[in-house]
Amino acid sequence: QIFVHQKMILWINLKVCYRSLPLASFPPHLKLKLYLHVADQEKDPLFWNTWAQHTLKNALTLQKLNQNTAKNLILFLGDGMGIPTVTAARILKGQLSGLSGEETQLEMDKFPFVALSKTYNTNAQVSDSAGTATAYLCGVKANEGTVGVSAAAVRSQCNTTQGNEVTSILRWAKEAGKSVGIVTTTRVNHATPSAAYAHCVDRDWFSDGEMPAEAVQAGCKDIARQLFENIPNIDVIMGGGRKYMFPKNQSDVEYPGEKKHFGTRKDGRNLVEEWTNRMKNKKAKYVWNKKELLSLNPNNVDYILGLFEPGDLPYNLERNTETDPSLTEMVELAIKILRKNPRGFYLLVEGGRIDHGHHEGKAKQALHEAVEMDRAIGRADLITSIYDTMTVVTADHSHMFNFGGYTPRGNTIFGLAPMLSDVDQKPFTAILYGNGPGFKVINGLRENVSTLDYQENNYQAQSAVPLRMETHGGEDVAVFAKGPMAHLLHGVHEQNYIPHVMAYAACIGQNRDHCMSSSGAFSLSPALPSMAALLTLTRLLC
Repeated sequence: QIFVHQKMILWINLKVCYRSLPLASFPPHLKLKLYLHVADQEKDPLFWNTWAQHTLKNALTLQKLNQNTAKNLILFLGDGMGIPTVTAARILKGQLSGLSGEETQLEMDKFPFVALSKTYNTNAQVSDSAGTATAYLCGVKANEGTVGVSAAAVRSQCNTTQGNEVTSILRWAKEAGKSVGIVTTTRVNHATPSAAYAHCVDRDWFSDGEMPAEAVQAGCKDIARQLFENIPNIDVIMGGGRKYMFPKNQSDVEYPGEKKHFGTRKDGRNLVEEWTNRMKNKKAKYVWNKKELLSLNPNNVDYILGLFEPGDLPYNLERNTETDPSLTEMVELAIKILRKNPRGFYLLVEGGRIDHGHHEGKAKQALHEAVEMDRAIGRADLITSIYDTMTVVTADHSHMFNFGGYTPRGNTIFGLAPMLSDVDQKPFTAILYGNGPGFKVINGLRENVSTLDYQENNYQAQSAVPLRMETHGGEDVAVFAKGPMAHLLHGVHEQNYIPHVMAYAACIGQNRDHCMSSSGAFSLSPALPSMAALLTLTRLLC
Protein backbone atom coordinates (compact mmCIF):
# COMPACT_ATOMS: atom_id res chain seq x y z
CA GLN A 1 0.00 0.00 0.00
CA ILE A 2 1.19 3.47 -0.83
CA PHE A 3 0.45 6.72 0.94
CA VAL A 4 1.92 10.20 1.10
CA HIS A 5 3.39 11.71 4.25
CA GLN A 6 5.79 14.57 4.96
CA LYS A 7 6.95 14.92 1.36
CA MET A 8 7.87 11.24 1.29
CA ILE A 9 6.33 8.15 -0.26
CA LEU A 10 6.08 5.53 2.49
CA TRP A 11 5.70 1.94 1.36
CA ILE A 12 3.91 -0.37 3.76
CA ASN A 13 3.66 -4.09 3.19
CA LEU A 14 1.79 -6.65 5.25
CA LYS A 15 4.77 -6.93 7.61
CA VAL A 16 4.55 -3.16 8.19
CA CYS A 17 8.05 -2.48 6.89
CA TYR A 18 8.94 1.08 6.00
CA ARG A 19 11.01 2.52 3.21
CA SER A 20 11.02 6.09 1.90
CA LEU A 21 11.63 7.76 -1.44
CA PRO A 22 11.66 11.53 -2.09
CA LEU A 23 8.46 12.75 -3.71
CA ALA A 24 10.52 14.95 -6.03
CA SER A 25 11.90 11.82 -7.67
CA PHE A 26 8.46 10.94 -9.07
CA PRO A 27 7.16 12.36 -12.40
CA PRO A 28 4.05 14.61 -12.18
CA HIS A 29 1.65 12.02 -13.62
CA LEU A 30 2.74 9.48 -10.98
CA LYS A 31 2.43 12.07 -8.21
CA LEU A 32 -1.20 12.57 -9.20
CA LYS A 33 -1.86 8.83 -9.23
CA LEU A 34 -0.25 8.47 -5.83
CA TYR A 35 -2.22 11.42 -4.47
CA LEU A 36 -5.48 9.89 -5.66
CA HIS A 37 -4.46 6.54 -4.23
CA VAL A 38 -3.81 8.17 -0.88
CA ALA A 39 -7.37 9.43 -0.77
CA ASP A 40 -8.54 5.84 -1.19
CA GLN A 41 -6.13 4.53 1.43
CA GLU A 42 -7.41 6.99 4.02
CA LYS A 43 -10.78 5.28 3.81
CA ASP A 44 -9.20 2.10 5.16
CA PRO A 45 -8.81 1.93 8.98
CA LEU A 46 -5.60 -0.03 8.45
CA PHE A 47 -3.98 3.13 7.08
CA TRP A 48 -4.59 5.11 10.26
CA ASN A 49 -3.95 2.23 12.64
CA THR A 50 -0.62 1.41 11.00
CA TRP A 51 0.48 5.03 11.06
CA ALA A 52 -0.52 5.44 14.71
CA GLN A 53 1.24 2.22 15.75
CA HIS A 54 4.43 3.37 14.04
CA THR A 55 4.17 6.71 15.86
CA LEU A 56 3.61 4.86 19.14
CA LYS A 57 6.76 2.78 18.65
CA ASN A 58 8.74 5.93 18.05
CA ALA A 59 7.26 7.53 21.18
CA LEU A 60 8.26 4.54 23.29
CA THR A 61 11.90 5.07 22.36
CA LEU A 62 11.73 8.44 24.13
CA GLN A 63 11.47 6.75 27.51
CA LYS A 64 15.25 6.65 27.50
CA LEU A 65 16.00 10.32 28.02
CA ASN A 66 18.91 12.16 26.47
CA GLN A 67 20.76 13.45 29.53
CA ASN A 68 24.01 14.29 27.79
CA THR A 69 25.67 17.64 28.30
CA ALA A 70 24.72 19.98 25.48
CA LYS A 71 27.91 21.12 23.81
CA ASN A 72 25.90 23.30 21.43
CA LEU A 73 22.71 25.32 21.86
CA ILE A 74 20.52 26.64 19.04
CA LEU A 75 17.41 28.76 19.55
CA PHE A 76 15.19 29.31 16.52
CA LEU A 77 12.80 32.17 17.22
CA GLY A 78 9.89 32.66 14.83
CA ASP A 79 8.84 36.21 15.60
CA GLY A 80 5.04 36.24 15.76
CA MET A 81 4.85 32.52 14.93
CA GLY A 82 1.74 31.59 16.89
CA ILE A 83 0.20 28.13 16.66
CA PRO A 84 -2.21 29.09 13.82
CA THR A 85 0.84 30.28 11.87
CA VAL A 86 2.62 26.96 12.49
CA THR A 87 -0.38 25.00 11.23
CA ALA A 88 -0.88 27.19 8.16
CA ALA A 89 2.86 27.04 7.36
CA ARG A 90 2.71 23.24 7.56
CA ILE A 91 -0.10 23.16 5.00
CA LEU A 92 1.73 25.65 2.77
CA LYS A 93 4.92 23.59 2.90
CA GLY A 94 3.05 20.52 1.74
CA GLN A 95 1.18 22.38 -0.98
CA LEU A 96 4.44 23.83 -2.31
CA SER A 97 5.46 20.20 -2.90
CA GLY A 98 2.23 19.32 -4.66
CA LEU A 99 0.58 17.64 -1.68
CA SER A 100 -2.69 18.28 0.09
CA GLY A 101 -0.67 19.86 2.89
CA GLU A 102 -2.43 18.87 6.09
CA GLU A 103 -0.50 15.61 6.45
CA THR A 104 2.87 17.28 5.94
CA GLN A 105 5.44 17.54 8.72
CA LEU A 106 7.40 20.67 9.40
CA GLU A 107 10.94 20.11 10.63
CA MET A 108 9.86 21.43 14.01
CA ASP A 109 6.98 18.92 14.06
CA LYS A 110 9.58 16.15 14.23
CA PHE A 111 10.97 17.39 17.55
CA PRO A 112 10.06 14.92 20.30
CA PHE A 113 9.19 17.38 23.07
CA VAL A 114 6.63 20.17 22.93
CA ALA A 115 5.55 22.69 25.55
CA LEU A 116 3.54 25.88 25.76
CA SER A 117 5.02 29.23 26.71
CA LYS A 118 3.10 32.02 28.49
CA THR A 119 4.11 35.20 26.71
CA TYR A 120 2.78 38.10 28.79
CA ASN A 121 5.12 40.93 29.79
CA THR A 122 5.28 42.19 33.36
CA ASN A 123 3.14 45.19 32.36
CA ALA A 124 1.27 43.79 29.35
CA GLN A 125 -1.27 41.02 28.90
CA VAL A 126 -0.47 40.96 25.16
CA SER A 127 3.26 41.26 24.81
CA ASP A 128 5.75 42.87 22.44
CA SER A 129 8.96 41.42 21.01
CA ALA A 130 11.32 43.31 23.32
CA GLY A 131 9.98 42.24 26.71
CA THR A 132 9.55 38.69 25.48
CA ALA A 133 13.12 38.57 24.12
CA THR A 134 14.37 39.56 27.55
CA ALA A 135 12.40 36.62 28.96
CA TYR A 136 13.57 33.85 26.63
CA LEU A 137 17.15 35.15 26.39
CA CYS A 138 17.85 36.59 29.85
CA GLY A 139 15.57 34.40 31.96
CA VAL A 140 13.72 37.37 33.47
CA LYS A 141 10.29 38.74 32.54
CA ALA A 142 10.33 42.44 31.73
CA ASN A 143 8.25 45.41 30.60
CA GLU A 144 7.20 45.81 27.00
CA GLY A 145 9.52 47.89 24.85
CA THR A 146 12.64 47.23 26.94
CA VAL A 147 15.54 44.85 26.24
CA GLY A 148 18.09 43.36 28.61
CA VAL A 149 16.74 45.13 31.68
CA SER A 150 14.48 43.99 34.48
CA ALA A 151 10.91 45.14 35.12
CA ALA A 152 12.32 47.84 37.44
CA ALA A 153 13.35 49.72 34.29
CA VAL A 154 10.75 52.00 32.70
CA ARG A 155 10.43 52.36 28.94
CA SER A 156 12.15 55.44 27.50
CA GLN A 157 13.37 56.59 30.91
CA CYS A 158 17.15 56.53 30.58
CA ASN A 159 17.80 56.99 34.30
CA THR A 160 16.12 53.64 35.08
CA THR A 161 18.72 51.65 33.13
CA GLN A 162 21.67 51.55 35.48
CA GLY A 163 21.45 48.85 38.11
CA ASN A 164 18.62 47.05 36.33
CA GLU A 165 20.65 45.30 33.62
CA VAL A 166 20.18 41.54 33.17
CA THR A 167 22.51 39.30 31.18
CA SER A 168 21.61 36.83 28.44
CA ILE A 169 22.36 33.20 27.72
CA LEU A 170 24.52 34.40 24.82
CA ARG A 171 26.76 36.13 27.34
CA TRP A 172 26.71 33.09 29.65
CA ALA A 173 27.87 30.93 26.74
CA LYS A 174 30.61 33.37 25.75
CA GLU A 175 31.88 33.51 29.32
CA ALA A 176 31.99 29.70 29.35
CA GLY A 177 34.34 29.76 26.37
CA LYS A 178 31.81 28.91 23.70
CA SER A 179 31.50 30.66 20.36
CA VAL A 180 28.29 32.67 19.94
CA GLY A 181 26.28 33.94 17.04
CA ILE A 182 23.21 35.93 15.99
CA VAL A 183 21.43 35.43 12.67
CA THR A 184 18.25 37.33 11.80
CA THR A 185 16.16 38.42 8.85
CA THR A 186 15.51 41.75 10.59
CA ARG A 187 17.99 44.39 11.67
CA VAL A 188 20.70 42.99 13.93
CA ASN A 189 19.73 45.71 16.41
CA HIS A 190 16.01 44.92 16.31
CA ALA A 191 14.09 43.83 19.41
CA THR A 192 14.80 40.09 19.33
CA PRO A 193 18.57 40.04 18.73
CA SER A 194 19.23 43.14 20.84
CA ALA A 195 18.15 41.42 24.06
CA ALA A 196 21.07 39.03 23.56
CA TYR A 197 23.64 41.79 24.09
CA ALA A 198 22.05 45.17 24.91
CA HIS A 199 20.61 46.81 28.00
CA CYS A 200 18.23 49.45 26.73
CA VAL A 201 15.02 50.99 28.04
CA ASP A 202 13.73 51.62 24.54
CA ARG A 203 13.79 49.07 21.73
CA ASP A 204 13.58 51.88 19.15
CA TRP A 205 16.95 53.42 20.08
CA PHE A 206 18.59 51.68 17.09
CA SER A 207 21.33 54.32 16.83
CA ASP A 208 21.92 57.64 18.57
CA GLY A 209 20.03 59.19 15.64
CA GLU A 210 16.79 57.71 17.02
CA MET A 211 17.46 58.70 20.64
CA PRO A 212 16.24 61.85 22.41
CA ALA A 213 19.09 64.26 23.09
CA GLU A 214 18.56 64.09 26.85
CA ALA A 215 19.01 60.29 26.84
CA VAL A 216 22.31 60.60 24.97
CA GLN A 217 23.48 63.33 27.33
CA ALA A 218 22.53 61.19 30.32
CA GLY A 219 24.89 58.47 29.12
CA CYS A 220 22.49 55.93 27.64
CA LYS A 221 23.92 54.01 24.67
CA ASP A 222 22.13 53.18 21.45
CA ILE A 223 21.62 49.51 20.60
CA ALA A 224 23.95 49.40 17.56
CA ARG A 225 26.82 50.68 19.68
CA GLN A 226 26.10 48.12 22.38
CA LEU A 227 26.30 45.34 19.78
CA PHE A 228 30.03 45.98 19.47
CA GLU A 229 30.86 47.16 22.99
CA ASN A 230 28.94 45.05 25.52
CA ILE A 231 30.08 41.53 24.61
CA PRO A 232 33.50 41.67 22.95
CA ASN A 233 33.94 39.62 19.81
CA ILE A 234 30.56 38.06 19.13
CA ASP A 235 31.71 35.45 16.63
CA VAL A 236 28.87 35.59 14.11
CA ILE A 237 26.57 38.56 13.41
CA MET A 238 24.34 38.35 10.32
CA GLY A 239 21.24 40.26 9.31
CA GLY A 240 20.23 43.77 8.28
CA GLY A 241 20.61 47.20 9.88
CA ARG A 242 23.58 48.58 7.97
CA LYS A 243 22.48 52.23 8.10
CA TYR A 244 22.64 52.35 11.90
CA MET A 245 26.36 51.61 11.82
CA PHE A 246 27.42 54.58 9.67
CA PRO A 247 27.64 58.38 10.13
CA LYS A 248 24.55 60.43 9.36
CA ASN A 249 24.08 61.13 5.64
CA GLN A 250 26.79 58.70 4.55
CA SER A 251 25.49 56.94 1.43
CA ASP A 252 24.86 53.22 1.44
CA VAL A 253 27.15 50.88 -0.50
CA GLU A 254 24.21 49.12 -2.18
CA TYR A 255 21.77 52.02 -2.62
CA PRO A 256 24.05 55.06 -2.95
CA GLY A 257 21.37 57.36 -4.34
CA GLU A 258 18.56 56.62 -1.86
CA LYS A 259 18.56 58.99 1.11
CA LYS A 260 16.30 56.74 3.20
CA HIS A 261 19.19 54.28 3.34
CA PHE A 262 21.85 56.80 4.38
CA GLY A 263 23.67 56.42 7.69
CA THR A 264 21.86 57.60 10.83
CA ARG A 265 24.61 58.07 13.43
CA LYS A 266 24.91 61.57 14.87
CA ASP A 267 28.14 60.78 16.71
CA GLY A 268 29.99 60.40 13.41
CA ARG A 269 31.22 56.91 14.25
CA ASN A 270 31.65 54.21 11.64
CA LEU A 271 31.01 51.06 13.66
CA VAL A 272 31.82 48.71 10.79
CA GLU A 273 35.20 50.33 10.24
CA GLU A 274 35.90 50.22 13.99
CA TRP A 275 35.03 46.51 14.04
CA THR A 276 37.21 45.80 11.01
CA ASN A 277 40.19 47.63 12.56
CA ARG A 278 39.76 45.89 15.90
CA MET A 279 39.60 42.46 14.26
CA LYS A 280 42.36 42.94 11.69
CA ASN A 281 44.68 40.48 13.44
CA LYS A 282 41.98 37.81 13.63
CA LYS A 283 40.36 35.69 10.95
CA ALA A 284 37.49 38.15 10.59
CA LYS A 285 35.41 39.17 7.58
CA TYR A 286 32.86 41.90 6.94
CA VAL A 287 30.44 41.15 4.06
CA TRP A 288 27.37 42.94 2.72
CA ASN A 289 26.05 40.69 -0.05
CA LYS A 290 25.37 37.05 -0.82
CA LYS A 291 28.28 36.64 -3.22
CA GLU A 292 30.78 37.75 -0.60
CA LEU A 293 29.12 35.55 2.03
CA LEU A 294 29.07 32.35 0.00
CA SER A 295 32.63 32.88 -1.22
CA LEU A 296 33.91 32.43 2.34
CA ASN A 297 35.52 29.21 3.47
CA PRO A 298 34.27 28.69 7.05
CA ASN A 299 37.53 26.93 7.91
CA ASN A 300 39.34 30.20 7.28
CA VAL A 301 36.91 32.48 9.14
CA ASP A 302 36.47 32.76 12.89
CA TYR A 303 34.45 35.98 13.01
CA ILE A 304 31.93 37.37 10.56
CA LEU A 305 29.92 40.57 10.43
CA GLY A 306 27.34 40.35 7.65
CA LEU A 307 25.04 43.32 7.12
CA PHE A 308 23.04 42.66 3.98
CA GLU A 309 20.56 45.55 3.96
CA PRO A 310 20.29 49.09 5.39
CA GLY A 311 17.17 47.97 7.27
CA ASP A 312 15.44 44.60 7.44
CA LEU A 313 16.17 41.92 4.88
CA PRO A 314 13.52 41.60 2.13
CA TYR A 315 10.70 39.10 2.45
CA ASN A 316 11.83 35.74 1.12
CA LEU A 317 9.26 35.95 -1.69
CA GLU A 318 10.80 39.26 -2.80
CA ARG A 319 14.43 38.45 -2.08
CA ASN A 320 16.98 39.06 -4.82
CA THR A 321 18.53 35.61 -4.87
CA GLU A 322 21.68 37.00 -6.48
CA THR A 323 22.45 39.60 -3.79
CA ASP A 324 20.57 38.65 -0.60
CA PRO A 325 21.25 35.39 1.26
CA SER A 326 18.39 33.27 2.53
CA LEU A 327 18.01 32.49 6.22
CA THR A 328 19.01 28.91 5.45
CA GLU A 329 22.23 30.01 3.77
CA MET A 330 23.14 32.28 6.68
CA VAL A 331 22.40 29.58 9.26
CA GLU A 332 24.48 26.98 7.47
CA LEU A 333 27.56 29.20 7.29
CA ALA A 334 27.07 30.37 10.89
CA ILE A 335 27.06 26.81 12.23
CA LYS A 336 30.08 25.82 10.15
CA ILE A 337 32.04 28.73 11.62
CA LEU A 338 30.84 28.29 15.20
CA ARG A 339 31.22 24.52 15.45
CA LYS A 340 35.00 24.73 15.09
CA ASN A 341 35.20 25.69 18.76
CA PRO A 342 35.87 22.49 20.76
CA ARG A 343 33.82 23.95 23.63
CA GLY A 344 30.77 24.33 21.40
CA PHE A 345 28.53 27.26 20.59
CA TYR A 346 25.30 29.16 21.20
CA LEU A 347 23.37 30.41 18.18
CA LEU A 348 20.27 32.61 18.12
CA VAL A 349 18.36 32.44 14.83
CA GLU A 350 15.39 34.73 14.21
CA GLY A 351 12.84 34.38 11.46
CA GLY A 352 11.89 37.95 12.17
CA ARG A 353 9.78 38.88 9.20
CA ILE A 354 6.99 36.44 9.98
CA ASP A 355 5.93 39.15 12.38
CA HIS A 356 6.18 41.93 9.79
CA GLY A 357 4.04 40.04 7.31
CA HIS A 358 1.30 39.61 9.87
CA HIS A 359 1.45 43.24 11.01
CA GLU A 360 0.88 44.28 7.39
CA GLY A 361 -1.96 41.80 6.99
CA LYS A 362 0.07 39.98 4.33
CA ALA A 363 -0.43 36.37 5.32
CA LYS A 364 1.31 35.00 2.25
CA GLN A 365 4.51 36.86 3.10
CA ALA A 366 4.32 35.75 6.73
CA LEU A 367 3.74 32.08 5.94
CA HIS A 368 6.50 31.89 3.35
CA GLU A 369 8.84 33.39 5.97
CA ALA A 370 7.79 30.62 8.37
CA VAL A 371 8.42 27.94 5.73
CA GLU A 372 11.88 29.38 5.09
CA MET A 373 12.69 29.30 8.80
CA ASP A 374 11.59 25.68 8.88
CA ARG A 375 13.93 25.00 5.97
CA ALA A 376 16.75 26.53 8.03
CA ILE A 377 15.84 24.26 10.94
CA GLY A 378 16.16 21.28 8.64
CA ARG A 379 19.54 22.43 7.39
CA ALA A 380 20.80 22.89 10.95
CA ASP A 381 19.65 19.35 11.75
CA LEU A 382 21.80 17.96 8.93
CA ILE A 383 25.01 19.54 10.20
CA THR A 384 24.58 19.02 13.95
CA SER A 385 23.98 16.01 16.18
CA ILE A 386 21.03 15.39 18.48
CA TYR A 387 23.48 13.80 20.93
CA ASP A 388 25.35 17.00 21.76
CA THR A 389 23.18 19.81 20.36
CA MET A 390 20.06 21.09 22.06
CA THR A 391 17.74 22.82 19.59
CA VAL A 392 14.70 24.81 20.66
CA VAL A 393 12.12 26.35 18.33
CA THR A 394 9.58 28.81 19.68
CA ALA A 395 7.92 32.18 19.18
CA ASP A 396 7.91 35.37 21.20
CA HIS A 397 4.18 35.95 20.77
CA SER A 398 1.29 35.21 18.43
CA HIS A 399 -0.82 37.38 16.10
CA MET A 400 -4.48 38.06 15.39
CA PHE A 401 -4.19 35.62 12.49
CA ASN A 402 -6.31 32.55 11.90
CA PHE A 403 -7.87 30.41 9.21
CA GLY A 404 -11.09 28.43 9.04
CA GLY A 405 -14.47 28.35 7.31
CA TYR A 406 -14.90 24.59 6.90
CA THR A 407 -12.45 24.43 4.01
CA PRO A 408 -12.19 21.01 2.35
CA ARG A 409 -9.09 18.85 2.45
CA GLY A 410 -6.36 20.22 0.19
CA ASN A 411 -7.96 23.66 -0.15
CA THR A 412 -5.21 26.12 -1.01
CA ILE A 413 -4.27 27.81 2.24
CA PHE A 414 -4.71 31.21 0.57
CA GLY A 415 -8.04 30.26 -1.02
CA LEU A 416 -11.73 30.89 -0.39
CA ALA A 417 -13.94 29.14 2.11
CA PRO A 418 -16.45 26.84 0.36
CA MET A 419 -19.46 28.94 1.30
CA LEU A 420 -20.84 32.44 1.15
CA SER A 421 -21.54 34.48 4.24
CA ASP A 422 -25.12 33.88 5.31
CA VAL A 423 -25.30 37.54 6.33
CA ASP A 424 -23.96 39.56 3.39
CA GLN A 425 -24.00 36.75 0.79
CA LYS A 426 -20.37 37.34 -0.19
CA PRO A 427 -17.39 34.96 -0.32
CA PHE A 428 -14.56 35.11 2.18
CA THR A 429 -11.02 33.76 2.36
CA ALA A 430 -10.10 31.02 4.81
CA ILE A 431 -7.38 33.29 6.23
CA LEU A 432 -8.66 36.25 8.24
CA TYR A 433 -7.30 38.67 10.82
CA GLY A 434 -9.03 39.88 13.97
CA ASN A 435 -7.76 43.38 13.27
CA GLY A 436 -5.48 45.12 10.81
CA PRO A 437 -5.25 46.97 7.50
CA GLY A 438 -7.40 44.49 5.57
CA PHE A 439 -10.67 46.02 6.79
CA LYS A 440 -12.35 47.59 3.74
CA VAL A 441 -15.89 48.79 3.21
CA ILE A 442 -17.29 49.59 -0.25
CA ASN A 443 -20.56 51.59 -0.30
CA GLY A 444 -21.17 50.61 3.29
CA LEU A 445 -20.66 46.89 2.64
CA ARG A 446 -17.79 44.43 3.07
CA GLU A 447 -15.57 44.25 0.03
CA ASN A 448 -16.22 41.33 -2.30
CA VAL A 449 -12.96 39.37 -2.28
CA SER A 450 -13.86 37.48 -5.45
CA THR A 451 -13.12 40.67 -7.37
CA LEU A 452 -9.56 40.69 -6.02
CA ASP A 453 -6.43 38.59 -6.53
CA TYR A 454 -6.49 37.16 -3.03
CA GLN A 455 -3.55 34.86 -3.76
CA GLU A 456 -1.22 37.73 -4.70
CA ASN A 457 1.92 37.99 -2.55
CA ASN A 458 0.94 41.27 -0.89
CA TYR A 459 -2.81 40.73 -0.63
CA GLN A 460 -4.05 42.01 2.73
CA ALA A 461 -6.51 39.55 4.20
CA GLN A 462 -9.76 40.95 5.51
CA SER A 463 -9.92 41.93 9.17
CA ALA A 464 -12.77 42.50 11.60
CA VAL A 465 -11.43 45.76 13.05
CA PRO A 466 -9.65 48.47 11.04
CA LEU A 467 -6.10 49.24 12.14
CA ARG A 468 -3.14 50.55 10.17
CA MET A 469 -1.07 47.73 11.63
CA GLU A 470 -2.41 44.40 12.86
CA THR A 471 -1.63 43.56 16.50
CA HIS A 472 -0.05 40.70 18.38
CA GLY A 473 -2.15 37.94 19.89
CA GLY A 474 -2.06 37.02 23.56
CA GLU A 475 -2.36 33.23 23.55
CA ASP A 476 0.39 30.81 24.53
CA VAL A 477 2.93 29.80 21.89
CA ALA A 478 4.51 26.43 21.21
CA VAL A 479 8.02 25.38 22.27
CA PHE A 480 9.59 22.51 20.31
CA ALA A 481 12.73 20.90 21.72
CA LYS A 482 15.19 18.13 20.90
CA GLY A 483 18.63 17.07 22.07
CA PRO A 484 20.17 16.91 25.54
CA MET A 485 17.72 17.64 28.36
CA ALA A 486 14.97 18.60 25.89
CA HIS A 487 12.47 16.70 28.05
CA LEU A 488 12.68 19.53 30.58
CA LEU A 489 10.56 21.57 28.17
CA HIS A 490 7.15 20.07 28.81
CA GLY A 491 3.73 21.24 29.93
CA VAL A 492 2.98 24.94 30.29
CA HIS A 493 5.81 27.26 31.35
CA GLU A 494 6.55 30.89 31.88
CA GLN A 495 8.52 32.15 28.89
CA ASN A 496 11.55 33.08 31.00
CA TYR A 497 12.00 29.38 31.88
CA ILE A 498 13.46 28.65 28.41
CA PRO A 499 17.03 29.99 28.84
CA HIS A 500 17.29 28.38 32.27
CA VAL A 501 16.64 24.96 30.72
CA MET A 502 19.10 25.59 27.90
CA ALA A 503 21.77 26.79 30.33
CA TYR A 504 21.17 23.76 32.54
CA ALA A 505 21.62 21.44 29.57
CA ALA A 506 24.91 23.10 28.63
CA CYS A 507 26.24 23.63 32.17
CA ILE A 508 26.61 27.39 31.75
CA GLY A 509 25.46 30.45 33.66
CA GLN A 510 24.15 29.71 37.13
CA ASN A 511 23.55 26.03 36.27
CA ARG A 512 26.95 24.39 36.77
CA ASP A 513 27.05 22.55 40.08
CA HIS A 514 25.07 19.56 38.81
CA CYS A 515 27.61 18.98 36.05
CA MET A 516 30.51 17.84 38.21
CA SER A 517 30.68 14.34 39.65
CA SER A 518 32.78 13.45 42.69
CA SER A 519 35.57 12.41 40.33
CA GLY A 520 35.58 15.82 38.71
CA ALA A 521 34.13 14.56 35.45
CA PHE A 522 31.09 16.17 33.91
CA SER A 523 27.84 14.46 34.80
CA LEU A 524 24.24 15.61 34.49
CA SER A 525 22.70 14.37 37.72
CA PRO A 526 19.75 16.45 38.90
CA ALA A 527 20.65 19.41 41.07
CA LEU A 528 18.28 19.72 43.99
CA PRO A 529 17.69 23.21 45.42
CA SER A 530 18.98 23.85 48.88
CA MET A 531 16.65 23.89 51.88
CA ALA A 532 17.39 27.57 52.37
CA ALA A 533 16.28 28.32 48.82
CA LEU A 534 13.10 26.31 49.33
CA LEU A 535 12.31 28.16 52.55
CA THR A 536 12.90 31.50 50.84
CA LEU A 537 10.55 30.53 48.01
CA THR A 538 7.94 29.38 50.53
CA ARG A 539 8.03 32.76 52.29
CA LEU A 540 7.63 34.56 48.94
CA LEU A 541 4.63 32.46 47.93
CA CYS A 542 2.84 32.54 51.28
